[in-house]
Amino acid sequence: MALPKLKHVVLCAVLVVAAVALQVPLQRACALTQNRLRAPASVAERIKQYGVAARARLMPGFVRIGVAYPPRAVVLVGLKAERRVEVWVSGAGAQFQRLTNYPIRAASGVLGPKLREGDRQVPEGLYRIESLNPNSLYHLSLRVNYPNDFDRQQAAAEGRTRLGGDIMIHGSDVSIGCLALGDAAAEDLFVLAAETGLRNISVILAPVDFRVRELPPDIKTLPAWSPELYAAIRKALARLPTATPQ
Repeated sequence: MALPKLKHVVLCAVLVVAAVALQVPLQRACALTQNRLRAPASVAERIKQYGVAARARLMPGFVRIGVAYPPRAVVLVGLKAERRVEVWVSGAGAQFQRLTNYPIRAASGVLGPKLREGDRQVPEGLYRIESLNPNSLYHLSLRVNYPNDFDRQQAAAEGRTRLGGDIMIHGSDVSIGCLALGDAAAEDLFVLAAETGLRNISVILAPVDFRVRELPPDIKTLPAWSPELYAAIRKALARLPTATPQ
């Protein structure tokens, strides 16, 4: 057996075990190994590969709201309870307009912030995109800068370590602690982020859409500092008009 084929068999077997634990379809586990065995691609190569199709999907929205592409700035709003990611863009003016929404196809955990590695929680807070991964196991991904300064400060005050990390907005339809949006949406956001510039992108991850409702009364115990966190999220969301889901 040729070495590359043997390597694929071994990796596939490992991912099959992981797939069972994570409830990932077995055929997808083997497909993921094939992706990993391909030569790594650069961000520029992925833009060349997916850019035309992604822009074709994005441009009708830009035309509708009258914002030139690429925009001056982007805000990604992840709403856990509503299971959607909103994309807001601004052009020459300062006002943001809603470009589109993407349904969250998979995300683990419950309402409440991420506190530690392995808690399966999607973080909550104000973040940014710190890098793009053109060779993600989940098609393409945008890396969120969790833990941020606020997360680290609260953890230090409480003596918590091992906060976890590797929080992504990515393709596919399986996820633990990240937001899976499907491959086409991941391509759109990857291209949009690369061509807008990461320094011009911010991310709001919220338990609920505070523009229209409050936390449910039966939510489990939250950290003592959660009112401060949620006040900051409310303030950031208040800068954006209420969005009608698409």
